[in-house]
Amino acid sequence: MPKSRWFCLRRVPCDLSLVALLFISICQLSPAQAAPEIPFYSRANSFGILAAYSDDSSHILLGLAENRKLLQIGVSYSRRLFIDRMVNWQYDGELLPVALDSDPVENLTSTVTFTNPPMTTTSTTSFPTSTACQPSSGSGTFPDGSGSYTYTANCGRRWVVGEGMSPIGFQWNFMPRRKQQPFLVGHGGYMYSTQPIPVVDSGSFNFTFDFGVGVELYRSHSRSLRVEYRYHHISNHNTAEINPGIDNGLFQASYVFGR
Repeated sequence: MPKSRWFCLRRVPCDLSLVALLFISICQLSPAQAAPEIPFYSRANSFGILAAYSDDSSHILLGLAENRKLLQIGVSYSRRLFIDRMVNWQYDGELLPVALDSDPVENLTSTVTFTNPPMTTTSTTSFPTSTACQPSSGSGTFPDGSGSYTYTANCGRRWVVGEGMSPIGFQWNFMPRRKQQPFLVGHGGYMYSTQPIPVVDSGSFNFTFDFGVGVELYRSHSRSLRVEYRYHHISNHNTAEINPGIDNGLFQASYVFGR
């Protein structure tokens, strides 16, 4: 066999080996050259500063006390429990060192005039009402003819100082790879006030729960803003003489940071 032909036959396996090695290298490099996966906008631990306000109350679901305002200022802590491409499930607790309730108050001034012996007395009392206060006035005489009376009722408000905590809570953020994430939220806890709310014969210690919807706007992977609307309920769970309960539609905003 000529020497040149023998050289070509020996070279064929070498060329095949080089082609195979090149093919394997390309296959190994292909995943590295693929588009990187979009990271999650999420944090393992989050801390927040929050403010919430409701300008009115009504019978939304359970509460009967009307025209109550609610203001809350506090902090929150969230811990990620589970995350995938669809949902980010978090524990969420809130501490509310400032929890203010405002009740409508009726200021009643009455004057009584007696005929025998002649005497006139005037008194003024203030008390929160279970419904929205309505100004009124009137006069009359006693059935036995012993005297007459007049009265005037004016409306005002009182702010009751309190504090609260919601140690039981969860939040579900959807589409966690996006910077704008809709979420569901719910909490359970308590509220303690320096006076009975919403009326005199209610209790100073009340249970609370809320649930709502919102959107979380991520400015970076560690910082975000939350804006939400919640149904918020306050009730003494019949531990006091009466339990009208308070339903508020609560707007809340939070600044959240963590890693």
